[in-house]
Amino acid sequence: MKAAATAPQGGLAALPLDPSWVDEVLLGGPGSEPCLIFDEPVSRDELRRLVTARQAVLAAAGLRRGGSVALSLAPSLALVANLLASWRIGAQAALLDHRLTPHETGQAIARLDPQVVVTAERPAGGGPAGGFYDQQDVVTARAGRPARTSHAVVQLSSGSTGPAKIIGRTAADLVDELGRYARIEGVPRAGERIVSMASTVHVLGLVGGLLHSLHAGVRLAIPRRLTAEGILDTVAAGPEPTTLLGVPFHIELLSWVARPPRLPQLTGMTTGGELVRAQVHEAFVDRYGVRLGSMYGMTEVGVIATDLFGEHRPELTPAPGLTLRAVDGELLIAREQSPYLDLGTAPGTVGPTRWADGWLHTKDGGSVDPGTGRVRVLGRLDSQVSVGGLKVDLTEVEHTLAALPEVSAAVVVHGTSIEAYVVLRPGGTAARIEAQLTERLAAYKRPRLIHVVDRLPRTATGKLVRDRAALSGAGGSSKPSTVQERSDRKGTTSDVH
Repeated sequence: MKAAATAPQGGLAALPLDPSWVDEVLLGGPGSEPCLIFDEPVSRDELRRLVTARQAVLAAAGLRRGGSVALSLAPSLALVANLLASWRIGAQAALLDHRLTPHETGQAIARLDPQVVVTAERPAGGGPAGGFYDQQDVVTARAGRPARTSHAVVQLSSGSTGPAKIIGRTAADLVDELGRYARIEGVPRAGERIVSMASTVHVLGLVGGLLHSLHAGVRLAIPRRLTAEGILDTVAAGPEPTTLLGVPFHIELLSWVARPPRLPQLTGMTTGGELVRAQVHEAFVDRYGVRLGSMYGMTEVGVIATDLFGEHRPELTPAPGLTLRAVDGELLIAREQSPYLDLGTAPGTVGPTRWADGWLHTKDGGSVDPGTGRVRVLGRLDSQVSVGGLKVDLTEVEHTLAALPEVSAAVVVHGTSIEAYVVLRPGGTAARIEAQLTERLAAYKRPRLIHVVDRLPRTATGKLVRDRAALSGAGGSSKPSTVQERSDRKGTTSDVH
């Protein structure tokens, strides 16, 4: 067990910043300068007018400094204006993903109990692959509670491995993260452009895309449609040096383009979320001839470590001002206060040891190089299981499976045994998968069950869901295979479905 630094003392909630931080940090700058690009550019003057107008509507609904509001809006100019207006008032804003079902949205509102809810009559345009929407927002007052903490923004975790956590961040924390972005080499600067596929209701798109762009004078463009064609058309629409911002799913989507157009303005892509498989990384770089950088972060913290030029893959350099250490194979981050609004021992809350004594437990396996200080992220600790007394990293199994030419996508989980859920490429069969895994993985690592499905469920941020209940639901579209897996060394036999 190694400690990289001494943990900070305390854990008291920070005092909220004066609402003037919104104008000083996010809305300043030349009025005629375009800052957001949807179908058309939006100037800073226009954005300031929109924010002022929404501020008046929210105030008329009873939202005050110290109040609470939930924004259930799709990525849109309406979402941006209502979020900034809420912060300008000094209220706490909870962001709810528009892709939640009405039942899930109702559950979230019941948990958060805001005083004001902002919804939209219906999303217009975009569709299932929509990047942004044209929305007419509807403001509803309710008998909710004012903010119970000093957090400016409240988000629900993506819930890729279980129930969503309620996570809060203060305005000071957001400003601090913007300062980290300003000091990271390779992050887009003033006069450049970000084309973001990351949703603005999640941390990568919210801070790495929207807030950083407003703060640094970067033009943020959001594609109308998150198809390969829609993304590349958005890149081609402007001459500025352009960085793509997205998750591994978007890398794979763009890598499928056989002959991408010439895009001299495209300088690279930054990806967050899951680990990028080596084959996917190489395919993208070869296809587009630009850098593919990696970013490790969490909703609780924002950006933690980066390798934006792909120079140290798979290691990353901690973001300026953050202290990390590895304890018993887990990455910990020094944080003065807990980011969880539901920290406790009651059912449905985040366990009290998730943040303790000034250290946030990431639940990610990893190591810190004592010489360089660089971090290696090894995946979720809950991906490490014991099979017959032998340790198996499910991430290794999953990456091996997903790299097979027969496989389009894969998820590996562990219940009573290791199971895989796979989407096959045309012509692929479970029998060929089993044969190739026999060559690539030791018998104790290989899945005992392989479920062939039409598609795999993903979170709102594009991460593959690894919750066994959700995957079992996906199994309803399973294609049964007649292949019988051969016995392993211990004589145990299981079916391949």
